[in-house]
Amino acid sequence: MTADFRHFYQKNWAERTAIVAQQAHLTPAEQALFKQYYLPQHHEIIENYLTDYPLPMGLAVNLVVDGVDHIVPMVTEEPSVIAAASNGAKIVKRAGGFTTVLNQREMIGQIVLEQLSDPAATAAVIEAHAAALLKVADAAHPSLKKRGGGARRLRTRVLGQGYLSIDLFVDVQAAMGANMLNSMLEAVAKSIGVMTKQDALLSILSNYATASLVKAICDIPVGLLQAGRYAGKLVAQKIASASTVAQLDPYRATTHNKGIMNGIDAVAIASGNDWRALESGAHAYAVKDGQYRGMSTWTSDGRMLHGELELPLPVGIVGGSIKINELAQLNQRILGIQTAGDLERIMVAIGLAQNLAALRALVTTGIQQGHMHLQLKSLAMAAGATPEELPVILQRLELASQQDLATTQQLIAELRQTKEETDD
Repeated sequence: MTADFRHFYQKNWAERTAIVAQQAHLTPAEQALFKQYYLPQHHEIIENYLTDYPLPMGLAVNLVVDGVDHIVPMVTEEPSVIAAASNGAKIVKRAGGFTTVLNQREMIGQIVLEQLSDPAATAAVIEAHAAALLKVADAAHPSLKKRGGGARRLRTRVLGQGYLSIDLFVDVQAAMGANMLNSMLEAVAKSIGVMTKQDALLSILSNYATASLVKAICDIPVGLLQAGRYAGKLVAQKIASASTVAQLDPYRATTHNKGIMNGIDAVAIASGNDWRALESGAHAYAVKDGQYRGMSTWTSDGRMLHGELELPLPVGIVGGSIKINELAQLNQRILGIQTAGDLERIMVAIGLAQNLAALRALVTTGIQQGHMHLQLKSLAMAAGATPEELPVILQRLELASQQDLATTQQLIAELRQTKEETDD
């Protein structure tokens, strides 16, 4: 029998869980998971709320940004992310830490007009009334102006084929700013409609936040990069070469950048920010010159390894779901931040630390050595190993010819059999 999902959003939590249980033929134990992770306040965040989906949260350590030590909450299910971030940060800490550059923090929104016979002429009219339109934008969200933010400037861009984009730049202060910016855009679009007799095709923020760029920089003496039998000077040269490959080859750049975003996304989730928006903006920035490239660059002169990472990171520390999410607020205290700019600086530094650790492993011992140890730990836990059994099981797994679930379960069974015989 098919469950009735009509008006599902209007039903209470008990009714929703009962419908899902009926449709999916869930056992009582499976249904109990809904209750285990249920938080009533999260009904206010998303529609058709059922339960929370927990992800592990840990701390990256050793991060020094602009002379300040930070411990960094990170939420991720990938085993090696926090270890890599901490490792990369530790190397840079010994070299004095990361320095960052943050020149401005503005969100950009677009009002797009279509089917214009002369887009350039329409643009000229709009630019002539830019000051008045900025006042309209501020009037749509006066509290932002009172807090020192507000509309800053207007830009027009002829897109071709009769389309015109009117870009509104807004200082959203400590917020992510999506809702307030969209409200301001809609107000400005109405005024433009009256002025030009053209209705807007759309009015919405852009996640390509090129007015919220932040850069992390580090300089590392090559001696700090030694890895086993690999001399630091050689490691630095190989990291620089790997960076060059990521600038030349989109196939390599994609994986290079995924590693950077491993760190940034994990901090974004832990701080309650929209990691999907950051991902889209970062990858768009990676192709700003027409070819998709590595987001970071590393160069070496034989004495120092120099690293840079610049990205658009329009994050917030207030508003939206952040004010409802108690862990996001707690994590701000752990981070030791006071402004959204502080969070941007930490995130870009974590991304560069993550990248350093990944490249260093990749060009020396190989990415699998440290990564696989953590993967084997996850495998052992999935197979049912207890915390007390883990050290022995991991040792035996590393020596096993096959490292799969069946092998792990067999090793656990053998360990328990041996223990039973010993106890007897």
